[in-house]
Amino acid sequence: MSMSPLAYADSLRIGTIDFVSPDEIKVLLDIEAPDGVALNTGTPRPFPRINGYVLIPSDEGHLVAQVEWITIERSQYPKRKGMQDFGLVDLPYPLRKMNLNPLGVLAYERKNAHGHDVYRFRRGVESYPTVGDAVLLPTQNQLRAIVESGDNRHVLIGTSPLAANAEVKIDPDRLFGRHLAVLGNTGSGKSCSVAGLIRWSMDEARKARGGADPNARFIVLDPNGEYANTFRGMSKVRVFAVEPSEGVEQLQIPLWFWNSAEWGAFTQASAKTQRPTLVQALRSVRDGVFGTMVTPSHEMRRYLRTLVSAIQVERNSGNPWKGAGPAKGFRDRLIRWKEGLADNASFDAAESSAFNGLIQHITTLLAAHGGDWPAIFTPQEIGALIGVLSSTHSVFGGSDTDILPIDADVPRPFTGEQLLRSVEATAELLGVSEYVETMQMRIRTLLSDSRMKIVSGTAQDLTLDDWLRNYIGDNQASNGSVTVIDLSLVPAEVVHIITAVIARMTLEALQRYRKLHHGKTLPTVLVMEEAHTFIKRYHDDAENQNSAAICCQVFEKISREGRKFGLGLVLSSQRPSELSPTVLSQCNSYLLHRISNDRDQELVHKLVPDNLRGLLRDLPSLPSRHAILLGWASELPVLVQMNALPEQHRPKSDDPDFWAVWSGKDSKGQTVERTLDWKSIADDWQQIGARAQEQDLENNDG
Repeated sequence: MSMSPLAYADSLRIGTIDFVSPDEIKVLLDIEAPDGVALNTGTPRPFPRINGYVLIPSDEGHLVAQVEWITIERSQYPKRKGMQDFGLVDLPYPLRKMNLNPLGVLAYERKNAHGHDVYRFRRGVESYPTVGDAVLLPTQNQLRAIVESGDNRHVLIGTSPLAANAEVKIDPDRLFGRHLAVLGNTGSGKSCSVAGLIRWSMDEARKARGGADPNARFIVLDPNGEYANTFRGMSKVRVFAVEPSEGVEQLQIPLWFWNSAEWGAFTQASAKTQRPTLVQALRSVRDGVFGTMVTPSHEMRRYLRTLVSAIQVERNSGNPWKGAGPAKGFRDRLIRWKEGLADNASFDAAESSAFNGLIQHITTLLAAHGGDWPAIFTPQEIGALIGVLSSTHSVFGGSDTDILPIDADVPRPFTGEQLLRSVEATAELLGVSEYVETMQMRIRTLLSDSRMKIVSGTAQDLTLDDWLRNYIGDNQASNGSVTVIDLSLVPAEVVHIITAVIARMTLEALQRYRKLHHGKTLPTVLVMEEAHTFIKRYHDDAENQNSAAICCQVFEKISREGRKFGLGLVLSSQRPSELSPTVLSQCNSYLLHRISNDRDQELVHKLVPDNLRGLLRDLPSLPSRHAILLGWASELPVLVQMNALPEQHRPKSDDPDFWAVWSGKDSKGQTVERTLDWKSIADDWQQIGARAQEQDLENNDG
């Protein structure tokens, strides 16, 4: 039997083309075409069916089109093949018509070892059919080929009800490498899909390794505490939470991980005075804790370096020669800075000589600008002062590169108290102490809040490499492939900052991995549940960005740059209209569950080409576990019935069981009891037990 593209034309023909445009093809169905079930395709199959597939013979094989709508139109009585109609009155006759969206081409390749035809589907249409061309039903084999085409399809995620239950497999490189958005209403199966994608991917990778654990890294940011037990069946899953328990470790995001933007957002530092002071304080404190022994010479070197930076700032602003008032302010600051230059007997001869020369230079400069309203300084005088300071700084062991202080964002350890002292000292040095009091108060609040201490405490024994090993994964993922970070009890004041720090540290770690490994990447997937809370659109014209905006900006950077460093993003959200447009536009694949909200539907429609929007009309009526997969991960948009997850593997996001509690029995007839002890809840809320334990420890230490 011939397997040419025109084979079975008579038996599979269902109609002819009536109208053609680049995004729409209208078909007039034959009278003999099936009107409920097609029996001529190898197995009984519903036809005609919305979002089903049909074929149109073309030069390259078959044009594949998807049914968008079906209608009945009153037309003239049609001429039937092989029949002659005599004496019929020409009254309007109901003819069926359907509208198609062209998707791509199905080309015949070869026969396989079992003698079955092998077809290959590819997106895009090069040549369109013309009016009068035949429209065919695909055979069972062709229908499966449409959905199952594509390379490196390693992970089975479900079946396609519209394509003879063909297997829907995905290429992990496409799905995770270019970011995935899982969107849908509450209860539509989003969380199960996310959990399933991780578990099914790991299962297939384990099979490919002959049973060995895969070298994979998934980091799940879980705001609702749904995933703590989801991956328990997998080996070595790391779970971190605010309150540790059996199998759950203490979540630790030390304060010294925070960068200057995150500190600025938390403290709400003003742009003009507080933020420069905060950045300078962070630079000082990150540099000051290094070196087991801080000598007077080292302290003087740091002080001189800070003075050089401060006077360079004054020179750049022009304050010393801007007018009498600014010149007086600079003179007064110079007097205070001179008071901080204290001689020490431990200085060696060269240091003492340079130090005395500096004191003499400043004394002479101040003498020339005395009085209540001193004469303005000249640029030459300020240049000479910076020159003397720089040379003295060099004598004390500094270098030219050292004059620019250490990056304020380098993750070097310090304690909260050290930062507070550094802010106070820097503010005094810059003469802005009265302007930073509110910022200092916010830092003190953070340090004194016992809830925040648990997460953002000093964690003296935690090193940066320990954190990277625990949270991103060790060499060859020997400590497990999945990290679940439970954010449910993180205080609201810092939850956005904590989330931003985790995401940013992950990205920067992978950036440095690529730098040190000559361009090779370490594939890692960051999963963000309830993404609309943490990746929320914001006003980018605001002078002071709040913590939510800082968090969103981190994910925007990951969405734009993460692929280059091997960091994939999986977003799960029930409100896509609230998500950052930047992040959503960078997602190349979408798994769309049921979406009922008008605004959300409108946004999703904008994400896909015009000719595919017919498929999205299904979104409000999709059953649970059903989703539409479209984008880079799928050769064509396809309706997927996701594989079922056993109950113990599902995230804990079930609906409240009102009736079972009310009636005292569940659906299986088993007794349901919910006892209540508000006292234990109140004690936990007020941390009475924790305070008692702290008091006991203090008494024992005493």
